[in-house]
Amino acid sequence: MDGPWAHRDVHANGIRLHVAETGEGPLVLLLHGFTGFWWTWRHQLVALGDAGFRAVAVDLRGYGDSDKPPRGYDAWTLSGDIAGLVKSLGETRAHLVGHDWGGLLAWSVAALHPRVVHSVAAVSAPHPLALRGQIRRTALRRKPRNQARAMAHLFRAQPPLLPERTLTRDRAAVVEARLRSWSGKYWSELGEAAERYRTAMLVPGVAHSALEYHRWAVRSQVRGEGRRFTEALTRKIEVPVLQLYGADDPCVLPRTREASTPWLGGPAEKHELSQVGHFPHEESPGTANALLTAFIKG
Repeated sequence: MDGPWAHRDVHANGIRLHVAETGEGPLVLLLHGFTGFWWTWRHQLVALGDAGFRAVAVDLRGYGDSDKPPRGYDAWTLSGDIAGLVKSLGETRAHLVGHDWGGLLAWSVAALHPRVVHSVAAVSAPHPLALRGQIRRTALRRKPRNQARAMAHLFRAQPPLLPERTLTRDRAAVVEARLRSWSGKYWSELGEAAERYRTAMLVPGVAHSALEYHRWAVRSQVRGEGRRFTEALTRKIEVPVLQLYGADDPCVLPRTREASTPWLGGPAEKHELSQVGHFPHEESPGTANALLTAFIKG
């Protein structure tokens, strides 16, 4: 897609990753979430580039124009992708900004590869262990609204084949349905975003790759690699951390938004945007850009 950015492919951690890039200065690496791709950060690419940063939005492994190998959708490998990408871009460290799965990945990279991280800005993404703890704590409760029920799509992704068919049926209509149910009431670009994301989900291999993230997250809980990952993530994050949430986010509930504190070892701030759902950077880009720019400059 044309715009004030340059497209190129970068090789990192044994695969090819597609990126869109603007500006010059300290590196800010933008990591999208589930059903997204680099275009998720269209507003931030412009704002951060104009603010004196080198803003790079990447298609994560399995998404968009990046490679879609059959394996490698565990958090260990995905974190290695991002750490390798920083180095392949010619930098030693980067400010990481991630939404949803990209935010969980930003937390993970900061714990597993701390030397490549300047700061973490997590959008609609609590610390992975905080999210896991809240899901486990509420899994057996019958309340109609709890964190386990809010993340039910993780569990629905576990069977083979059927979730892929559901995700791509009727030109990926379920993608638009989720955008509408997860967002706030005032997202002016929702129609355009829904069309972009539905088209991106129909790229061969994307649906399966996107669901592999979900499958590893659940299945690793009963495997040795999951326990090792949990142990590795207990390290406190010493770099500055910004947490940005929508006050009306139905996926990350208020109690979960407060649960990341035990893993914060450095300066931290948290903001909630009113009348905004799960996509603050797209629903309210002006406010999100101002907060992100001030945080990274600080």
